[in-house]
Amino acid sequence: MSAIADFIASVNDVYWYAVIALLVIAGLYFSFTTLIVQIRMFPEMFRTIVEKPSDIEPDKKGISAFRAFTVSAASRVGTGNIAGVAIAITVGGPGAVFWMWMLAIIGGATAFIESTLAQLYKVRGKDSYIGGPAYYIRDGLGWKRVAVAFAVIITLTYGFVFNAVQANSISASVRNQFGLEGLGSGLLIGVVLAIVVAAVIFGGIRRLSAVTEIVVPLMAIAYIVVALVVVAINITEVPEMISLIVGHALGFREVAGAAIGAAIMQGMRRGLFSNEAGMGSVPNAAATASVSHPVKQGLVQALGVYFDTLVVCSATAFIILLANPDFGGDREGITLTQDSLASQVGDWGVPFLMVVIFFLAFSSILGNSYYGEANIRFLRESPMALRVFRVLVVLAVLGGCLGSVDLIWNMADLFMGVMATINLVAIIPLSGLAVALLQHYLRQKAKGHNPVFHRDDLPQARNVSTWDGSDPMTHQHVADEARDVEPKE
Repeated sequence: MSAIADFIASVNDVYWYAVIALLVIAGLYFSFTTLIVQIRMFPEMFRTIVEKPSDIEPDKKGISAFRAFTVSAASRVGTGNIAGVAIAITVGGPGAVFWMWMLAIIGGATAFIESTLAQLYKVRGKDSYIGGPAYYIRDGLGWKRVAVAFAVIITLTYGFVFNAVQANSISASVRNQFGLEGLGSGLLIGVVLAIVVAAVIFGGIRRLSAVTEIVVPLMAIAYIVVALVVVAINITEVPEMISLIVGHALGFREVAGAAIGAAIMQGMRRGLFSNEAGMGSVPNAAATASVSHPVKQGLVQALGVYFDTLVVCSATAFIILLANPDFGGDREGITLTQDSLASQVGDWGVPFLMVVIFFLAFSSILGNSYYGEANIRFLRESPMALRVFRVLVVLAVLGGCLGSVDLIWNMADLFMGVMATINLVAIIPLSGLAVALLQHYLRQKAKGHNPVFHRDDLPQARNVSTWDGSDPMTHQHVADEARDVEPKE
């Protein structure tokens, strides 16, 4: 296994230079074309996230913007925020945190573009809207084979590889808490986790979103509060910690065992794994929301990038760095974070973090599974195919509890790099549509209206199958435009 892990790592070391370059170039380009939408419209993000859903059909209530946000947050906020940050600091040093922050800031524009496009090209499903990169690649660009390739890759990546990562961190956390070793303990943890996951994912998007709507905010807030306690305990050390992060990132301060190049590479990799901006995963959740204008969900998902990286990932970084870790040490992932927290708040920190990582990683498995399901439906609308996929997800969760940390994380890096490459190549030529939608949104806001979109408002967008006036909110928009009055909430 170690030979395979080493081979994949060597491929990643070369390939990820291209991925990082593409991420940065795309993020800067989108920031320029949207006039830094991720910063100037920050207050608007909070207004759109609380908007009530419209009815997708007369007898069905759609998924709200907040529920769609929690599904995406379920995938985002997990082991990447706790175990992933720990790995980044261990390998890349404290400077890796700075580069995670930078990727999040420019990645907010990328998240806005891809989620707005997902809303534009969403289609009606059985229980909610469905969409994502596979849909806008096929319908917006006409690249059917590329769309199929992306659907296959994201299904494999999120359904199996990333779920194995989440399960691996849960297993490692429980083992560290109870001092368990050997294959038997991993198998037992895997069986229990697989049963719980199966109970939720076989219930569909409504049961899944109902779970994530409660679990994600509760666990994330609990974790952030504890991180703030750690910061308060060490308040006099915070300026030195910030200096260490920035100084190492920019080459002003040396840290043993962690070069600047490693800081940039690890910060970018772990940042992408955590906030997923540009990877093409979050648009699958963004498309489910019933909103009156595509831009609204673009803004909500841009906010998700900030919440994930600037808040939750920073909480982990502060916990670890304030514990004065040995960079390049033997402790890996979640174990480092647990031990760092325990050194600050006492022995209860380890079981507390075990509970937090269980629920956050569990919710990530649910979010990841939905991404796979959305793309299974794109490939083939078959109840049997969905059931087979769900069974394989459960097996991947079981396998993740038994695998090694290095192999699983290296595979995750490779797969998400491929996903990001395909998605970014697709959204760059489509980004003009998202920019036009943003301008349309702002024109209505300037008139004091609640922005509402109809596909006739954007004639250059081809093959848009929804936004045709069948949604009650769009019906209201058509009537109000005719009377030149403000659309009703």
